[in-house]
Amino acid sequence: MSNKLVFLDIDGTIVDHNKKIPEETKKSIALLQQKGIEVAIATGRAPFMFADLREELGIHSYISFNGQYVVHEGNVIYENPLLEGELEALYDQAIQSGHPMVFLNEAGMRASESDHTHITDSIGSLKLPYPEIDPEFYKGKSIYQALLFCKHGEEDRYKEEPRQLDFIRWHDYSIDVIPEGGSKAEGIKHFMNALGVDQQHTYAFGDGLNDREMLGFVANGIAMGNASDEIKAVANYVTKNVDENGLSHGFRLVGLLEDE
Repeated sequence: MSNKLVFLDIDGTIVDHNKKIPEETKKSIALLQQKGIEVAIATGRAPFMFADLREELGIHSYISFNGQYVVHEGNVIYENPLLEGELEALYDQAIQSGHPMVFLNEAGMRASESDHTHITDSIGSLKLPYPEIDPEFYKGKSIYQALLFCKHGEEDRYKEEPRQLDFIRWHDYSIDVIPEGGSKAEGIKHFMNALGVDQQHTYAFGDGLNDREMLGFVANGIAMGNASDEIKAVANYVTKNVDENGLSHGFRLVGLLEDE
C-alpha cells in the first residue's frame, strides 16, 4: 500500500470545460488506485453536487466547501461551519446592496430569492438546477459555505467590514464565502493528520483561485495548463490543458505513473 496522497480539483481538472470526464482521466485515476495510492477530491463544491462523479470514479474521500467539510472513506473527519451571526450580518448587507445569496450544507442548498440571472448563470455553469428558495435556510443549521452574487469589484464593500469571512471569486457573478482562514490546504492538513501521512508524500492538481493555498502547501503542486499565470506561479509543475489529457500527463510528469 502506497503512502502517497493525491488531491484533485474537479472543475477544469477532473472534468473538462463541458463538465465531462475525459476517458484518459478515468483510466489514469483507476491506475493510481490500483497502485494503492489514496486519491481524494478537493473542491469548492458541496458533497451533493458531485456524488455521481465520486461513484463513477470510485473515490470516497474528499475535501469539500474549500476545506470546510472533510470526509475519508465515507466518514466525516473535519467540519468548520460558518458562524450564524456572521452569515446573518452578511445577508443583511447583501439585501441592502441588492445582491442575492445561496446557502449550502452537505445535503443541499437554498437561494434567497427566485429567478435572479446571476444565480441562473453561475449555478447553471455547473450544470446544476436553480436552487429552491428559503432565505432563512442558514438559521439553526451547519452552513459550510455561502455564495454571494455580485459583479467584479462589488465584493469590496463586503471585505471592508470586520468579519471572520473569506471571499473567493469563482465566476463573473459569484463568490464563495467561507470561514476566515479556511482553504483546501487546511482541509488537507486534517486529512493528512487523520491518515498519518507526511507532507512530503502529498500531491495536488488544480486550476482555480481556490486552489492557490492547496498547490502552495503540498509537496508537489501541479497546475493545469488552463490555470491562470497567478496559479501556475505557486505550483511546482505545470501540466497540459484539461482538454489535452492534462491530468493523465501530470500524473506521469511527477512520477505517479510511468511514461507509456
